[in-house]
Amino acid sequence: MSIDFWRHASSTAVLAAAFLAHDAAAQETAGVPQTVDAQTSEPQTADSVIYVTAQRRSERSLDVPITITSVSNQALTDAGVRQLSDLSKVVPALRFDKSGVYTQPTIRGVGTAIATSGGGPNVATYVDGFFSPSAAATDFQLMKVQSVEVLKGPQGTLFGRNTTGGAILVTTADPSETPGGEMRIGYGRFNTVEVQGYATSGIAPGVAFDVEGLYRRSDSFQTNIIDDNDKVGKYNRWSVRTGLKVDVSPDVSFLLRYVHSKTDDPSALMHNAFVDEEGTRWVYQYTPTGFYVTKPDEVALQPGDHIGATSNSGIVQGTIKADLGFANLTSYTQYRNERVKSVQDLDATALPIFTIGIGSNSETFTQELLLNSKAGSPLQWTTGVYYFRNRDTWPTDAKLGTAPFVRNGESGTLTQSIAVFADATYEITPQFFVTAGARYSHDWVTDAHFQRALTASVYEDANGNPVPFPANVPLYTRYDVPNLTNDRVTPRFVIRYKPTEEMSLYASFTQGYKAGLLNVGGYSYRPVKPETINAYELGYKYAQGGISAELSGFYYDYKNLQVSSFQAGTARITNAASSEIYGIEGQVSAKVTPDLTFSAGAAWTHARYKKFPNAPFYQFCDPGAVFGSSPVACVPTSLGGLGPGSLVETTTDASGFEMQRSPAFTASLAASYGIDVAKGRLNLSGNLYYTSAFYFGIAEQFRQGDYALLGLRAEWTDASEKFTLAIFGENVTDHRYRSAVNYASLGIGSVWAGPATWGVSFGVKY
Repeated sequence: MSIDFWRHASSTAVLAAAFLAHDAAAQETAGVPQTVDAQTSEPQTADSVIYVTAQRRSERSLDVPITITSVSNQALTDAGVRQLSDLSKVVPALRFDKSGVYTQPTIRGVGTAIATSGGGPNVATYVDGFFSPSAAATDFQLMKVQSVEVLKGPQGTLFGRNTTGGAILVTTADPSETPGGEMRIGYGRFNTVEVQGYATSGIAPGVAFDVEGLYRRSDSFQTNIIDDNDKVGKYNRWSVRTGLKVDVSPDVSFLLRYVHSKTDDPSALMHNAFVDEEGTRWVYQYTPTGFYVTKPDEVALQPGDHIGATSNSGIVQGTIKADLGFANLTSYTQYRNERVKSVQDLDATALPIFTIGIGSNSETFTQELLLNSKAGSPLQWTTGVYYFRNRDTWPTDAKLGTAPFVRNGESGTLTQSIAVFADATYEITPQFFVTAGARYSHDWVTDAHFQRALTASVYEDANGNPVPFPANVPLYTRYDVPNLTNDRVTPRFVIRYKPTEEMSLYASFTQGYKAGLLNVGGYSYRPVKPETINAYELGYKYAQGGISAELSGFYYDYKNLQVSSFQAGTARITNAASSEIYGIEGQVSAKVTPDLTFSAGAAWTHARYKKFPNAPFYQFCDPGAVFGSSPVACVPTSLGGLGPGSLVETTTDASGFEMQRSPAFTASLAASYGIDVAKGRLNLSGNLYYTSAFYFGIAEQFRQGDYALLGLRAEWTDASEKFTLAIFGENVTDHRYRSAVNYASLGIGSVWAGPATWGVSFGVKY
């Protein structure tokens, strides 16, 4: 069937179900008791009521006036979600895009393209209440996950400054005194091996311990045409996670966790020459045939450059929960140490033009105190205080031509933030609720600096004017940038009407704020302004008798977008004046029979730059332009340039253009059917994801056409539910598409997603 068929079918199914779910379940019985198991935090109800923590307390999703996609552990397994970026297959309006090894989520068109010192995401990721700030660690492997919640729209009141797009909340299992464990071994195409094991047990009364390990390796699918190496994209990743939980008393518990992970994964750097729909290849135009490739399974990389990326991280987290009688107190304390190194060919050819090594070393400390009211009273409230401290340095090396790598400068910042917040919902009547909240954030950046690099000839002054580096100042001289301070209040206001226990309608206003930063990675003294977003949303939710449905419409007034572009070793960030985003989303899930479940979601998003007169724009240089007086002139080879045929970054008026990485339509369909087979249970599941076309580049450049991905899985579980055997296929229709486009003034590179893959897995529980 055609992609258009699936696009229209999914849209119709979702929107119709959202409106008609009430009629479909009108004969079901309401009022089923709803509880949450204290050990697992999973909902335990006859109707499988979904509980979420989107307002920093456990509530029915039906009662939370936020657009939420909640994905259970089983749904994650059925859809083949192994790492966080796979979530886009089951969550419409969510994308995960990479710039090199750095991953940045985007929700409803709100996201950041490039990571830099002191920067941050627009979509915050939390694991068990802890914020994960590093773009290099965003796309982590999922370990013992119970559920994932994707909150859409600004979450600036309860989750902080850098949540203009939304937040992703990952919930994992706590250690249990009841002994238990499981192991899964899988093998797939391209010699892919995955091993995951988990065990938990009590070690004394009131004390429980758990440990989990995960290892994954693959030869991947690319071949390097330079030396015929068909394992050039080979990767391996492993993680170990332990926890110790102590119930100090019936009212106080303490959980200590340690996580260590290590990766050697060049996948995001396996790019070849980008070719647009007109057939133009976006690399140095005089590259000889055979020194560049465009086929999805081929790359052209100099073996001696050792293109690749490694990361090493250690995380220590402590959670204290205490029942104070009048309220519940939670303390979250975290320390993270992360080291990343990547080596990337920026020209997307096999020519020895320019290769860069980028490091990212960060130390992060966070502390949060959260106080929640007790359930049962008309007034439900949450308040807290939060502190964030992150010091990062970004050392770089560069290799020009066939010369060896040399030092190419460094940038770094110390970023800190402190915030206080409060949010409360009051039940005026059993049907009418009002929510109000606000967060005050004080952010400051100190110790900001950059070093003049080999490839840098100018820097920006405080007004954004280019200034040549002094001729008598040596390379790698440190330049200190003045401190930056921001203060902001982000409010939230909601009215909600609940005509029945099964239905909820709401209207909300929320404000998001992404802190200003110093663009030291772009050799600039000019501060980058904070982003602000005013979001208005109307929503409808329904849940009864195994059927749940949501429908929401939204409008965003988005100002001072922090837009990034990349030149030779320089990450440049500018502010787009304003954007406008609006759209509609719907999702529905239903347990049609005891054996058959169905879910669908669709999102239509209209995202445009309203005013962006100086947007970064890539083009081929003009040999007729005079060097030094025209931004499109070719840089002479005598001055280190490539001369005619090379690329330059200029600017264009992108007002009215589509925002980057913002497809107009995304949708997903999923179904699961269980039957009794061979004295066990066979579960057949499938997941279909569709996205319309979008642009990777800022000014409607580097287009990716629409595509659909189909995943299938068959899993048999024996009668004791101890053993499982599964076979699965991903992208079974073998659709080839770009997962990323790495753009720089030396070349535009396509990173292709993998072809159809298959695999088998065996699991055991005890």
